[in-house]
Amino acid sequence: MSYEIVEAMLARRGVRIDAIAAIVYRLQKGYHPELTMDDCVTSVKSVLQKREVQYTLYTGIALDELAEKKLLPQPLQAIMEADESLYGVDETLALGITHVYGMIGLTSFGYLDKEKIGVIHDLNEHTSAIHVFLDDLVAGVAAAASARIAHKNIKAKKYPSDL
Repeated sequence: MSYEIVEAMLARRGVRIDAIAAIVYRLQKGYHPELTMDDCVTSVKSVLQKREVQYTLYTGIALDELAEKKLLPQPLQAIMEADESLYGVDETLALGITHVYGMIGLTSFGYLDKEKIGVIHDLNEHTSAIHVFLDDLVAGVAAAASARIAHKNIKAKKYPSDL
């Protein structure tokens, strides 16, 4: 896998890097007034360059595409077609992405999973395609990229140490 392959897979499913970056910007702008969209694009690309993130995206997107082609065994096919609310495997897979950057990634993912902003909303509401995994995976990438920016904040408060 490579970044280029993952970017092409996302584009094929209607997800642009700048759309994910827009979510990251919305999450972090209040904490970083100097933040730019370019910073957010860089952070998204950095997350997408991690092999475990690439593997996770590949797996989730493949399952969505197989469901669209009706190639999954029952009852999984019916569960995917219904986007069953208690399924939870989609969120579990996406949480693997958020854990790359710690607890802030987890809390940001929870927010995005609930609020479904930007392209996440578009994927969730799309009626002619199955995005059971992809909406959560995009939320995971956005949450991780947002957490990455938070961790890199040079203005973060420093605490004295007895060491």
